[in-house]
Amino acid sequence: MCPRIIALFGPTGVGKTAIAVALARGLRERGERPVAVSADALQLYSGLELLTGAPTAAQRALLEHELVACFAVSERVSVARYARLAHERIDALLADGATPIVVGGTGLYLRAALAELELAPSPPPAVRERWEAALTASGPRALHALLAERAPASAAKIEPGDRHRIVRALALHEVGALKPPRAASQLWSSETRHPTRLIGLAMEREALYARIDARVEEIVAAGAREQVEAALRAGVSATARKALGFQELLDDDIDAMKRRTRNYARRQITWMRKLPGVEIVDVTARSPDEVAAALQ
Repeated sequence: MCPRIIALFGPTGVGKTAIAVALARGLRERGERPVAVSADALQLYSGLELLTGAPTAAQRALLEHELVACFAVSERVSVARYARLAHERIDALLADGATPIVVGGTGLYLRAALAELELAPSPPPAVRERWEAALTASGPRALHALLAERAPASAAKIEPGDRHRIVRALALHEVGALKPPRAASQLWSSETRHPTRLIGLAMEREALYARIDARVEEIVAAGAREQVEAALRAGVSATARKALGFQELLDDDIDAMKRRTRNYARRQITWMRKLPGVEIVDVTARSPDEVAAALQ
């Protein structure tokens, strides 16, 4: 069966949105109606568009985007809640004859949008907040070591620097809801809810890091710090506060923001290469139009 969904995944800074816009132009020429569906955990929040690399107003004028800036920064959005929304939007688009282009850089959210995942429940907010405070006080490596003592099988599946998953695992363990990792995780299953063409966008590492550093400088100059301060005044949730660079901007540490973003991009690349059935496309030194043309 021909794929009914196109999914674009890749590290931050690789140019996913620009390529989606260019790809949509070619799809329209073939008589299709493309609509982008974001699979980014932080682009869901309104008010952090600069920090999260959300599509600009100009890009959204060229390609309709769903699930972007649709929650207040004070809200907590879990992957389970996102999955329900993504499934509803994708199913509705398909029923209406549209072509969904799922665009994301959050691996778990991409899989949640495309597949039926058996997701663990969210830990109670008070328990999660206590572990987030412990993370701030002790750092991710200390908490990862603690997780290794309490749930070694789960710790073995989590990178020592993955702050979100460490906190979640410890919180779930505390309330007795942490399940042992499966030998064959659903995350790496080839099963999807609908036929999907999965495209992974790759770039030569030095070029990608240079783009990340330049992008950080650009968003700081464009007012990202002001967005962060406004989010604080609005009562930013713990989930929205995970946006790359949020704390670094509060600390006025732009170099740390660049390092953290590069490290995150490295984890995204690892995710991408583990996705079953992914079609890796090198976009180094190629324009969005050139990449889109090669994908037609």
